[in-house]
Amino acid sequence: MNVASPSPSPIASARALLKELQEQYVVFREFRPLAIGVDKQLLAARPDLDRKLLRLALRTHTASVRYLKTVEKGGQRFDLDGNAVAELTEEHRTHAAETLRERFRKEAEQRRAKEAAERAVKEAEQAAQRRTEKLNRLAAKFAKR
Repeated sequence: MNVASPSPSPIASARALLKELQEQYVVFREFRPLAIGVDKQLLAARPDLDRKLLRLALRTHTASVRYLKTVEKGGQRFDLDGNAVAELTEEHRTHAAETLRERFRKEAEQRRAKEAAERAVKEAEQAAQRRTEKLNRLAAKFAKR
């Protein structure tokens, strides 16, 4: 019986494509702000690319903390060859800063919630242990009689 291996998930495929793009293009490797329409440049340079997969890879790249921090700082946008093609707009810089702030806020909330849950579990375990010890002392006390 010949069992075909399952195809990789779209996210895994997008990550593999992104790694490939980082190896091939310095703008991806250095997380430089990408030129608007860089997806069209990539499709022209590599017509074999799946459009949806490319969009997912670009979304992963442009949503990364390193990329957003670079955009937040400002400066130029770059094409695939590493040439500066346009200035980053204030709107894009502000969006990157707000996205980072929101992401860090959510991460901090999740961390605090996790720590609170861990504290609650630890306190419950300690209370159960104290209860058990107290019951054992009482049982020992009345067993002597």
